Amino acid sequence: MIAYMTKYVLNSGGLSSYPEKTKAFFAELVKDQGNEPIVLICLFSRARERWEIDFLSFEENYPPLFPNDVTPKLVMAVPDQFEQQVAQADIILLAGGDDHLLTYWLQRFDIPNMWEGKVVAGSSAGSIFLSTHSWTCDWRECIDGFGIVPVKIIPHFNSTYGNDDPRGPIDWEKAKEELVQYGDTSLPIHIPEEGDFIVIEQ
Repeated sequence: MIAYMTKYVLNSGGLSSYPEKTKAFFAELVKDQGNEPIVLICLFSRARERWEIDFLSFEENYPPLFPNDVTPKLVMAVPDQFEQQVAQADIILLAGGDDHLLTYWLQRFDIPNMWEGKVVAGSSAGSIFLSTHSWTCDWRECIDGFGIVPVKIIPHFNSTYGNDDPRGPIDWEKAKEELVQYGDTSLPIHIPEEGDFIVIEQ
């Protein structure tokens, strides 16, 4: 039996603000996936009442940002069908939002076994979930992810994220230093700026 590699694509977030970077991100997701890939959009990191609204936004705004020769079929993930949806999908995109909410929903599934051989992407909270350790802008502290991808990551690095927060702007260099010292110090640290991403196959 042939074992296929799972490709993980971890994005820093802020996709809506960077259409050219989003095009590069989507081009990476659909590489070698044919002309009509099924893309499962997982919005579990957001409040339940937002799922249909936000998915409609994906349907309206994102297809034109895929390569011209690709016509993706976007599907909204729902918990009671998630296993079957993952099995049918070519690409799973864990959208940004609240990393705790995302973990709440996903921890009940046989991850990562259920998406072995697929393309799995995370944006912001999705990347936090996939990584081993991260520094989260929401809590402004280091936290543990699900440990699927053996890296440390800081989403939104060096951006204006949090500038309007009553706690004041984020000290990105301090965040980086905290993450350097946190958890498994042998792991590589990635600090992609918004819209940028890293690719890891395993």
